Amino acid sequence: MGTLTDAPHGTGRVLRVTGPLVEAEHLDGTAMHDLVALGEAGLPGEIVAIRDTIVTVQAYEYTGGLAPGMPARSLGRPLSAPLGPGLLGGVFDGLLRPLSTAGAWLEPRAVGGRLGEQRAAWTFTPRVAAGDHVSPGDVLGEVRDAGPMPLPVLVPPGCTGAVERIAGPGRRRADAVVATVAGSAVRMTTHWPVRTPRPVRERLDTGRALHTGQRAIDLLFPVALGSTVAVPGGFGTGKTVLLQQIAKWCDADVIVYVGCGERGNEMADVIEEFGALTDPRTGGRLADRTVIVANTSNMPMMAREASIHTGVTVAEYFRDMGLDVVVIADSTSRWAEALREFASRTGALPAEEGYPAGLASAIAAFYERAGAVTTLGGRTGSVTIIGAVSPPGGDMAEPVTAHTQRFVRCLWTLDRDLAYARHYPAVSWAESFSRDAEALGAHHAVTDDPEWPARRARVAGLLAEADRLADLVDLLGITALPDLERVSVLAGRLVREGLLQQSALSERDASSGPAKTAALAEAVLAVVARCRELVDAGVPAARIEEVDFSPVLRAREEAGPQDAATVDALRETMLARLGEVS
Repeated sequence: MGTLTDAPHGTGRVLRVTGPLVEAEHLDGTAMHDLVALGEAGLPGEIVAIRDTIVTVQAYEYTGGLAPGMPARSLGRPLSAPLGPGLLGGVFDGLLRPLSTAGAWLEPRAVGGRLGEQRAAWTFTPRVAAGDHVSPGDVLGEVRDAGPMPLPVLVPPGCTGAVERIAGPGRRRADAVVATVAGSAVRMTTHWPVRTPRPVRERLDTGRALHTGQRAIDLLFPVALGSTVAVPGGFGTGKTVLLQQIAKWCDADVIVYVGCGERGNEMADVIEEFGALTDPRTGGRLADRTVIVANTSNMPMMAREASIHTGVTVAEYFRDMGLDVVVIADSTSRWAEALREFASRTGALPAEEGYPAGLASAIAAFYERAGAVTTLGGRTGSVTIIGAVSPPGGDMAEPVTAHTQRFVRCLWTLDRDLAYARHYPAVSWAESFSRDAEALGAHHAVTDDPEWPARRARVAGLLAEADRLADLVDLLGITALPDLERVSVLAGRLVREGLLQQSALSERDASSGPAKTAALAEAVLAVVARCRELVDAGVPAARIEEVDFSPVLRAREEAGPQDAATVDALRETMLARLGEVS
């Protein structure tokens, strides 16, 4: 987005101001979604309705002091995100204005609208020569000092032809022209309308999994690269901590973390932790491959609505470089509340619980921008979207949660009872699902782990059987059950405590690699199988229940994130102990 001092395309006046809704007239030559500068301060807003000579604008800043009669100037272009060096490691507001230069509070026009990096210099290295023929998505050059990975400068969509001029190697400003292609200037930083998906060559069906480092997810409810996830959970279920863990430990190349309407202290914790953590992939700071879009609850409400689209646009920019990007939106419920608030001010006919009738379409349009693709330049990249949902009172039937479940591939429902029992992550194995599991299981079976589908099915079966018996145990007591069913109850406890539980504060178990996850699952399954063999051989279940199972229960804490050998050793210790039972 450019600064709001650009030459206006049409000038009118403000007619009415009611919170973030502003009506203006006589803005000639305007179109839907054009930017408008409101008042003498040039407050940013976006046209959302046009009726005769009157336009309705949603303002992205606090409108106190804006009054009827003040000027309104159309800028003749849509809300756009500046895409270029300076994004990685940055913290921005919903309009992609850097917060680091604006202090704790954004005042109107406190920060220029581009990337805030025009005066910064980046080292550009050309990769083509004058006279070369290039197409959209081809690499013109690289910037190597803007993050942990080289950032290519790509030919923008719609630009094809001969390179007439290419800048030589050296330091350039972020807004500098680095090439001229078929008469069109290509800058190091480009702008793209946030509501328009960036074009691709084709969408792909991928069988590659996004490894999150969380066993409950990677084993039971895996997500594919380019897929979509909803994470509904009431207050106190550990939703924000789980999303932060995924942001820290997943194996994506770039993380775009959108804090949409959440508390400011939570975003401060995210920024502080990311800045202090070492990236296990590069050895540098984790923050250096993260883009944070922070639009907290104390910031202007309608900027929340823009922040979601801004975050996905940034993700698509990195996807076009052939990278795997994860967008984490916390939370989409606050975004939907902004839509409801603005719709009520426009007088739109409300639908269920006051949300606008177009809520389902808006949610679908957001999640549809995920996907694994072949880019215009022939590279393979992906955008995976993980959206938190905060249902009021934990009501999973409320509109945002209900609509979101229709459009996502995976659902990680957080269970309040698990959270209150201090079982984290509190992902409910009864109420969650993964539509990617079958495809990912087939991919694992032919690539790295042939036993993955069967292992997942066996663990899920143990949990389902233990849940079936839980009510009987509460009603009749464990001693009323037959021995084999008592072993099933024991198996459920071993799976929960020895496999699925994972502490975000643990130095050794905050993240779990695929090898450790597989080893822990195999250890629990082997121990359960041995217990059933003992029962079949006539050993009373009460005798088995007296055995100390600490070797298999403590394996997750004693083994490091990639350490399968320690888990295997503890499994053998546990099996040997069971071998002494008679």
